[in-house]
Amino acid sequence: MTQLATPRQAERRTYDTPGDDFETITSQALTEMQDLGADDPRRVQLRERVIEACVPLARRVASRFAHRGEELEDLTQVALVAAIKAVDRFDSERGGSFLHYVLPTMTGEVKRHFRDRGWMMRVQRQLQELHLQISRAVPGLTQQLGRVPTAADLSEHLGVSVAQVGAGMDCARAYRAFSLNAPVRTGDADVELGELVGGVDTDLESVPERQALWQAVGKLPAREQKILILRFFGNLTQAEIAKTVGVSQMHVSRLLTQSLHRLRDALLDEEM
Repeated sequence: MTQLATPRQAERRTYDTPGDDFETITSQALTEMQDLGADDPRRVQLRERVIEACVPLARRVASRFAHRGEELEDLTQVALVAAIKAVDRFDSERGGSFLHYVLPTMTGEVKRHFRDRGWMMRVQRQLQELHLQISRAVPGLTQQLGRVPTAADLSEHLGVSVAQVGAGMDCARAYRAFSLNAPVRTGDADVELGELVGGVDTDLESVPERQALWQAVGKLPAREQKILILRFFGNLTQAEIAKTVGVSQMHVSRLLTQSLHRLRDALLDEEM
């Protein structure tokens, strides 16, 4: 397994042909690799040379995502791992540019890193994507409207409901946790955040599950939502629900069973 070079180590290294650009260095090495066997020592050397040539590019890709709460060195390693995969997959016989192949590969891997591993609390991918859409829309709308856009402005621009905009904005709080030792200004005094936190909340661990359940319930038909609320929050019997909704008790039973199956399937799909 190739040992990843740190950016500082790579900056101290020189290539065999000083002055050659990235494309010349990599295309020559990749072309030679294509004709060598997998166990050929020369192929291993050429592969490592291409990977080392990718390190400065990996740093530049990572720097585009700086100031998002992740260390630049960590993002550089994520981009470099993607570059290694690109080196192993690239087919020089097709005649394409390696730069045009490796650059989107590294960029995509860093984006997936933020999407899948950058959140401190698990958030549905749909909400993550909505949060990113809101973040991209705010600067343009601010310039267009001459003010900070409201939830209604974002709702109209993105074609989603105001409630969905609120959920997308709120999920940003799940991205990064604050240290309990972080200073907080309260009135005229500076205290640590931990001093403002209450006692242990035994229900805190169930927050992600509650949020996921609430979103799954919101996708059910209105009548099924009403029956669930009457049964599990109103504590009504099936007979009482049947009278309220205007259907038979047997139909209420079928709808309850159907709704619970849908919720279970939705929550299981989210976990996978």
